[in-house]
Amino acid sequence: MSGEQLTREIGRSGVKASAVGLGTWAIGGWMWGGSDEAESVKAIQASLEAGVSLIDTAPAYGLGRSEEIVGRAIAGRRDKAVIATKCGLVWHTQKGNHFFEQDGKPVHRHLGRDSIIHEVEQSLRRLGTDHIDLYITHWQDATTPIEETVRALEELKASGKIRAIGASNVNRVELEQYIKTGSLDAIQERFSMIDREIEADLLPLTTANGVSTLSYSSLALGLLSGTIGPDRVFSGDDQRKENPRFSVANRKKAKEFAETVRPIAELHGASIAQLVIAWTLAQPGVTFALCGARNPVQAIDNARAGTIRLSADDLAVMNSALAAKLVNMDG
Repeated sequence: MSGEQLTREIGRSGVKASAVGLGTWAIGGWMWGGSDEAESVKAIQASLEAGVSLIDTAPAYGLGRSEEIVGRAIAGRRDKAVIATKCGLVWHTQKGNHFFEQDGKPVHRHLGRDSIIHEVEQSLRRLGTDHIDLYITHWQDATTPIEETVRALEELKASGKIRAIGASNVNRVELEQYIKTGSLDAIQERFSMIDREIEADLLPLTTANGVSTLSYSSLALGLLSGTIGPDRVFSGDDQRKENPRFSVANRKKAKEFAETVRPIAELHGASIAQLVIAWTLAQPGVTFALCGARNPVQAIDNARAGTIRLSADDLAVMNSALAAKLVNMDG
């Protein structure tokens, strides 16, 4: 049924964090239709109060804005937080390959040593802290050898500026190279009920090598939350507006799935979103589930998912509903 907030170790780093993490991409405002800073600060603080210690951010979320908001929120509460942030999407240099434009600035993928050393200082300043618990390469840089990147991260770990090393958005070959260094603690990848590609190509490697996996988009950008019906309208720069995933047909499928598993949710006194997050954390190889929240109500709702313990029967019913209802979501 339910119990204490589930906590797990990040790889073999000795750093422990809540299995449910707060993702702060939306808090940066970019691609999510803006954000309210005061509400965002309250969302982070509500997460910490509810036992969610893992807070995931990145410089690219609003060109530093998300990190600054996280820094404001954890001031005086740093000991409660396990901060994950990232490097490798840069706008201070033109090195690496151009990736996208944000607020008129070209953002490049670059994971060279000098750039990482520069970035970590910027993140520490914005976060108002002297160390980052998990430092993750955000997107991979084809122009820099992974060995060079990892050596820079090992330097930062030896100096106490970071405590664990992660990589995000990797393919199998890149993951193999990171694992070969012996320093990788975690990967962060897209994973949800309808995004399960990593089960075949990445999770067997991470499981065999003691590497944790943080899932992002665990609710498929909210599609699986049970709250986005066929009539919902997306506005502004909200990335879901033109996303075929959010077609009316798909939102109907998601609603049918939610109705099918609602009895299990009711059994646990849980929302559909909480149930889906709990399912995610029950999947072999998935260690942490990152969930976005822009206000305290959403944050507390997500936190409750970390106290739910699903039975084998619960999981069987959910998997059956998944196979029956959530099909051809990209078709």
